[in-house]
Amino acid sequence: MEPFKVHILGCGSALPTLRHYASSQVVEVRDKVLMLDCAEGTQMQLRKSRVRFTKLGHVFITHLHGDHCFGLIGMISTFGLLGRTAKLHVHGPEALGPELKRQIAFFTHDLGFEVVFHAVDTTRREVVYEDRSILVESIPLEHRVPCCGYLISEKPTQPHIRPEMMACYGIPRSQVGNIKAGADWVTADGEVIPNSRLVRAADAPRSYAYLSDTRYLPQLHEQLEGISTLYHESTYGDDHLPQADKYCHSTARQAAMVAKAAGVGKLLLGHYSSRYEDEQVLLREAKEVFENTFLTNEMDVIDV
Repeated sequence: MEPFKVHILGCGSALPTLRHYASSQVVEVRDKVLMLDCAEGTQMQLRKSRVRFTKLGHVFITHLHGDHCFGLIGMISTFGLLGRTAKLHVHGPEALGPELKRQIAFFTHDLGFEVVFHAVDTTRREVVYEDRSILVESIPLEHRVPCCGYLISEKPTQPHIRPEMMACYGIPRSQVGNIKAGADWVTADGEVIPNSRLVRAADAPRSYAYLSDTRYLPQLHEQLEGISTLYHESTYGDDHLPQADKYCHSTARQAAMVAKAAGVGKLLLGHYSSRYEDEQVLLREAKEVFENTFLTNEMDVIDV
């Protein structure tokens, strides 16, 4: 099975602290590198993660609050200084487009590569990127400004060839593609070898949802049924439920309620308020609802 990994670069909320950077993640999947949000300090964290700058092809911005996008222009400028030539695709709310264009014109000269902006409609679920092996969709959220999450899904793959069966029946390598596509094999004596004996089941497609920031949405689980791993903001604990309501954020318990209703494989907590010096209280509250819950921390690498 190919790697599908999430690198946590920052999991704090709006106020950076000595313990946490603001929101940013890198996802490695099917030999592609994607970035989710790009807060202040992201490029320094990206260096620490040892993910190769040159492989980063797409950046997905959830909304236009500084703790999710202040690092973007700095990272773009650094890429120019490093001699990047490959295009960088930036996906985000429509209003980001002209502002990004203005910043690039003002802060960079002879950048050396093209930044391609793709406007995302944050009010509906839609495919924002697709290739032969993965799909990225937007998930509408509710925050104080237009905001969406992103769902990264593997496309179904073909089954695995059983080499011992290929050898047993003397099946030439030229037939591998046909057998993966479902063909049976007919021997020289006319015996039909069913496809089910020649292959093992394909790996189940994996999926990762990144949801930050949002108020608690009781119906949100309908967009997330059965995904492998969910990152859901958990800015507050039960002790600050009024603040969660006021500022359109979620508590750890509410994040766990979404995870449980959706039947996800595991839940990752993040976007912690700076008022918590120990996030264990958030973890305890979430685990009361959904046991397979984990705290995120900078430089964590999570297998989806």
